Amino acid sequence: MDALFIGHAYIDVTMRTKTVPHGDQKSVAEDYAVSFGGNAVTAGFACAKLIGKGVDLVTSLAPDWLGHMFMDMTASYGIRVHPRRVRRSSLSFVLPNDGKRAILRARDADFLEDFPRIDVSGLEVLHVDGHMSDAAIHYARGCRETGALVSLDGGALRPGILELLDFVDVAVVAERLCEQMSLSETEMLAFLRGKGCRIGGVTTGEHGMLWYDESGEVSRLPALPVPKEKVVDTSGAGDVFHGAYVASFLQRPQAPWREHFGFARAASAFKIQHLGNEAGLPTQNDITATLALFPPTDEE
Repeated sequence: MDALFIGHAYIDVTMRTKTVPHGDQKSVAEDYAVSFGGNAVTAGFACAKLIGKGVDLVTSLAPDWLGHMFMDMTASYGIRVHPRRVRRSSLSFVLPNDGKRAILRARDADFLEDFPRIDVSGLEVLHVDGHMSDAAIHYARGCRETGALVSLDGGALRPGILELLDFVDVAVVAERLCEQMSLSETEMLAFLRGKGCRIGGVTTGEHGMLWYDESGEVSRLPALPVPKEKVVDTSGAGDVFHGAYVASFLQRPQAPWREHFGFARAASAFKIQHLGNEAGLPTQNDITATLALFPPTDEE
């Protein structure tokens, strides 16, 4: 096991449409995609696509048809699942529109059992998203003892996230968390540094990420200049970003984090040009091609 991802699993149904019916109306979508979903789950799939093996997942799982579909998906990517049972699978309807996306979710987070205890000997990276905080804190505390890197996708102020941050090495959080904690971007970076996070960042969608590096220097990593007309579906772009920097770290652990994040933003730029999470998972060649098509504006 090289990387362990902990989070809540969804099946995502993404539909591209110009009209949303209401009342007794009906309409036909232009296109659709069905794929896995969930923050850390999608990041795990992105990582598996890039490194090919060694990815494990602690996640919710139900004994229904959506659960069977999810297990087929993980099997096709060589991901080993350590399930935490629920009665019903969670489902998301995603409606991308003009660079944004509306999401309607149905979630079963009433776990029927404790989280699984697994042997993480040799683990190099743990990535968590704040869901299933009891499991996340348990494994993050263990990683602090073994020296494995702990990465956090801080998408929202979820229960236990402040305690979890005590064990996080790399924290990349969303604007939403800043809003919920009444902190500016720079104040959030100071907060993360005070928590002991060696690397911290705040993602701001098309505006990139404000972050601090190993030395504490703060800078902005702009998003790649993907033309608006090429943007199809921004949902999952942040999750792919997280999975890609985990993959980059696994492949080159001594490289500076500017390079890991540079790799990850190209992965994210690839994702937004494709409908649904699975179609948006890049290969190494896809990332190289994306960088060639949309050269970074912050590099000479």
